[in-house]
Amino acid sequence: MTGRIGVVLKGYPRLSETFIAQEILELQRAGFELELISLRHPTDRARHPIHEEITAPAHYLPEYLHDEPMRVFRALRAARKLPGYRQAFRKFLSDLRRDFTRNRFRRFGQALVLATEYAPELEFLYVHFIHTPAAVTRYAAMMTGRQFAVSAHAKDIWTTPEWELADKLDDCRWCVTCTASGREKLASHAVEPGKVHLVYHGIDLGRFPHIDRAQVRDGSTERDPVRLLTVGRAVAKKGIDTLLEALSQLPADLHWCWTHIGGGPLRGDLMQQAKALGLTGHCDFAGALPQADVLKAYRESDLFVLPCRVDETGDRDGLPNVMMEAQSQSLPVLTTPVSAIPELVEDGRNGLLVEPDDVAGLAEALGRLISDPALRLRLGEEGEARVRGRFDHKQAIHGLIELMSASVPREREDA
Repeated sequence: MTGRIGVVLKGYPRLSETFIAQEILELQRAGFELELISLRHPTDRARHPIHEEITAPAHYLPEYLHDEPMRVFRALRAARKLPGYRQAFRKFLSDLRRDFTRNRFRRFGQALVLATEYAPELEFLYVHFIHTPAAVTRYAAMMTGRQFAVSAHAKDIWTTPEWELADKLDDCRWCVTCTASGREKLASHAVEPGKVHLVYHGIDLGRFPHIDRAQVRDGSTERDPVRLLTVGRAVAKKGIDTLLEALSQLPADLHWCWTHIGGGPLRGDLMQQAKALGLTGHCDFAGALPQADVLKAYRESDLFVLPCRVDETGDRDGLPNVMMEAQSQSLPVLTTPVSAIPELVEDGRNGLLVEPDDVAGLAEALGRLISDPALRLRLGEEGEARVRGRFDHKQAIHGLIELMSASVPREREDA
């Protein structure tokens, strides 16, 4: 055995998944030998500086089986000789009866390639997200006799069928998740609840140093409007459409401008909504940006707004890292008490909370914060204290390192 860990990812690198890159870098610094195996090729043109610090090689499974049919066929021939192939194939057929989709076939095809091309050189498999990536990893682990562990986050926890959560939790060696609410949900489906561990992501505070902030804008002058910021993908669970509706209800004599940073499938729809509401002159849809530009935006803004919701599929955020990043810069946060957000934001103490999809309530809170720089300053300072005291990634990562060390020896035990 090589002691090498295969880190299976849905896509790599991704601008929207800085928390995963941050974790990989810390595992690398801790002395683990890693191989990154991605189900999808990158779609972002830019990269964060942290991606350049990660030296682990990255490999890519067939994103669509029909794009690399011979590779999949060769993997099938080789996999049929593996000791656990029949068990994995029976499990695939059982899952297929419950979930007869093309995606299920793709998962098994990708597992064939993972098991035959990469797993023979790996001692342990560690996968991010308990839905599709964990299915691929689980089939491959069965074929090869390798153990695997799972890191679960948000959408994957809340939209994966309960039978599938239970099966994967039963088979994995351990599972980590980044919120107390997520841990409670997963543990409720585990035969061994002790397998599920809470490990907050936190943020690398070395990349988000303290700044002295003065909150002076009060929305009274058009020449110097209060600067509002939202960072997050344009998807339904972020509630950005609600935010636009709330912004349209603000008094005409209250001066503000709003920037959205992030890509996503609904970006065009949101731009059209802003135009229809007469907000175009107040809004800047900046798209996805590298971390250095996002940090600059935090520092130049006066208020961070992200009115999260549970969407119609059940998808929701866990604990958005962007809120921690914003608070690390003493930027006050206006959000909703969805999922694990109250684990970070306490209403009236280090931020303000309004109910999801409450346009009137959100508009009232926006107006209050825009016109009261002293309140913004107090909430921002309390928010920074909470983040720096409880969500330092270098402290939080120790729980994961201990679990990984019990599974795979490190190259440098003193790392």
